[in-house]
Formats: sequence, C-alpha cells, structure tokens
Amino acid sequence: MKIFAAEFIKSCVDPEQFPSGDLREIAFVGRSNVGKSSLINSLLNRRELARVSRTPGKTQAVNVFLISTSDPHISRFYLVDLPGYGFANVPKTVRIQWGPLLERYLLGRAALLRVVLLVDGRVVTDQDCQTMAWLRSIGHDPLIVVTKVDKLKSHERARTLRQIHQSFGLAEEEAVIPYSSVTGEGRDRLWGALRETARQQHGG
Repeated sequence: MKIFAAEFIKSCVDPEQFPSGDLREIAFVGRSNVGKSSLINSLLNRRELARVSRTPGKTQAVNVFLISTSDPHISRFYLVDLPGYGFANVPKTVRIQWGPLLERYLLGRAALLRVVLLVDGRVVTDQDCQTMAWLRSIGHDPLIVVTKVDKLKSHERARTLRQIHQSFGLAEEEAVIPYSSVTGEGRDRLWGALRETARQQHGG
C-alpha cells in the first residue's frame, strides 16, 4: 500500500474543533513518552510529520492528520494523535485539561473507526491496564501495539507479550503487534490490521 499524502490539519484543544464530515478516524493513544510520534512517522513513512520529543507530554492537544492511501478500504481518513496519559513534563493545569478532552473525543466520535493503544515494551504500567479497561467499558476494542521492541532481547519480548495478554485479559489468539520505529518491524502488520478493520466496516 502506498501513502499518497499525509498532512497535518490542526490541533484541537476544544471538542468544537474536532473534525467534521464523513471521513473515518483512527486514534492513537498511549502513555507519555511511549513513542507515539515516532510510530506515526514510521507508519506513514514521514520523518517529521508528528513532532518527536524526549520530553514526556509533548503532545498537548488532539492533533489531526489527513491521510490518503492506495487502499480502497482506507483510501482517505483522519489519523488522530491523542495526548499521552500518565506522567508528563507540563504544568498541572494543562494535564487536568487533557482528561475531559480525551473523554469527549473517545466517547462522542461516531466517525472513530479504531483506537490503537500503544504500550511501551520495556514496562507495562497500571495506567496502561486501566486505560485498556476503560476503553473497553465505553465500547472500544483497542488494537494493542507494543513499541520500542528493538530495545528488548528475545526473552524480554516474549515475557512482555505474555504480560500484556495476562494483564489486559486478552485471549491467546488476540493480536498484539510488536513495533519498532527504528527497524520498521510491525509496520506492515499494523497496516494490515487497520485495513481489515476498515474492510469489515464496509461489509466486504
């Protein structure tokens, strides 16, 4: 699948700024510093589309990108980069604003096709588990992507994947996608999962 275009549209700090229209949306959420911006750049084969920072909490708004691809099931859609949860090196007043903004987006988006939950392969936290449980409670079936797997040894990777399945209450056959923004591992598999979701939504 080719990426024809990927462009930043806007940053939303209020629900009234969320995209309108009939394009479907795929949202990415994860703990602060999970590697979300790096993954988005890797997934879209763009170097600096999403801003990468070593400072947790760099994403402080709901950032919207318009993506065009060669796949008929997912030809044009909005990719939505949500603020990271957990520790973030930003003022407390800003962090307090994130909760209602995230909740309004995840609860109220009829256009939302799939939520992708990113988990740092080096450490799975209680907040990750709580986020997974909350997403399920409001009707989402998150696609789990484990980031930074290039930093793990083979036995560490196996242990992390087992832990995620157990902590998240996943069935053995449920997909957990290991991903490396450095090596590109997982990119094709993630696109495949998103295409399959879109295909099922279209009923074909």
